[in-house]
Amino acid sequence: MPSVNFRSLPDHGRLWVFPSSRSLNAQESSEVLKEVDRFLEQWTAHGRELKSGRDLREGRFLLIGVDEAAEVASGCSIDALVKNLRALGAELGVSFVDHAPVWYRNGDRVQSVSRAEFKSMAGKGEVSRQTLVFDTSLTEVRVLRDFGLERPAAETWHGKAFFTDAGNS
Repeated sequence: MPSVNFRSLPDHGRLWVFPSSRSLNAQESSEVLKEVDRFLEQWTAHGRELKSGRDLREGRFLLIGVDEAAEVASGCSIDALVKNLRALGAELGVSFVDHAPVWYRNGDRVQSVSRAEFKSMAGKGEVSRQTLVFDTSLTEVRVLRDFGLERPAAETWHGKAFFTDAGNS
């Protein structure tokens, strides 16, 4: 099945979040979406078409969703997606498959730092449990719709990983 509008994917849809290592400009964003659309139009699992959609948020977060009630994405199909995104990223000089950094909002900008640096920032009080972070670990469309990609650190895995119970309010 050809790709569908991301908003039409069901709540139970599987989700992948691919953060770009830098912000994409308008031309790059358009190119990324065009190339991803081409891929999704022919994306299959065991020879069966996947009902999938995509979205790009903040010029930085590529969301890919699949309606697995129609067909389940297989390991090989996911590998093909990642391979495609690696190649696309290489063309643009960005990475879409590095989930190690922590993505957070600093004023009106989206920043990324290493996990060690974010932990250090938390210890110094430079970021807090209320700091808005981007949860790239989301795996279900419903969770994205219910809670959003961007939330206070306290409401995500970041809260437990980087802030002590006694401090870092």
